[in-house]
Amino acid sequence: MKAIILAAGRGIRLAPLTDQKPKCMVEYKGKPIIDYTLETLRACGVSDIVIVKGYRAVALQRANVRFAVNPNYANTNMVETLFCVEDELNTDVIVSYGDIIYESQVLEKLLEYRGDFGVVVDHGWLELWQSRMENPLADVESMKINANGQIIELGKKPESLAEVQGQYIGLFKISAAVLPIVKDFYHKLDRRKSYDGRAFEQMYMTSFLQLIIDDLMPIDAIAINRGWLEIDCPKDLECELRNLS
Repeated sequence: MKAIILAAGRGIRLAPLTDQKPKCMVEYKGKPIIDYTLETLRACGVSDIVIVKGYRAVALQRANVRFAVNPNYANTNMVETLFCVEDELNTDVIVSYGDIIYESQVLEKLLEYRGDFGVVVDHGWLELWQSRMENPLADVESMKINANGQIIELGKKPESLAEVQGQYIGLFKISAAVLPIVKDFYHKLDRRKSYDGRAFEQMYMTSFLQLIIDDLMPIDAIAINRGWLEIDCPKDLECELRNLS
């Protein structure tokens, strides 16, 4: 099992904390975000770890990991950062955003998943969002799941909480069996098109996942109830990592 951590971003909403270091190096309760991720991965037996960096790359140095760089981090997004290490997509892989903190129990649920494409979905998201902002609906994204536990929609702007059956947290697993299909699908996408209003190079990961759902294969929801945090703005540094239930 391999883990790829996408940590190329600057984190503008966390400025000035990110003026001299990448978002994943901002401290939460006295420790850089990236260190929580590395500790959790290793505690769960994942030692083959690749970190893709970009902004202030020199400031991100850690032992016993491999590094790659997205040189065009300023003009791209998570999808392009992932495909900067396309050659690493050659075995069962965990993909993790670099600005999230999650407990071992969250990662263990994903590691136990034996399907081809599983995405962690938090059903306890509302409590977390209410602690982060006055109006959760202003920031949250849609998540619709069918009776088979498969995601049918994510990443859209919901009109009501009824369209939010959980929240995508930026953590998923792809099996080695389908990685060649996923890579081929990516390369066949029309680079001249707009994807949810964004150029190909700036496509959101949720947009890419939606394309996979619509045109390639099912994606399973791996259900959790909290046990994680996203650090996206200064207010998030005040949130508590409530235990998974």
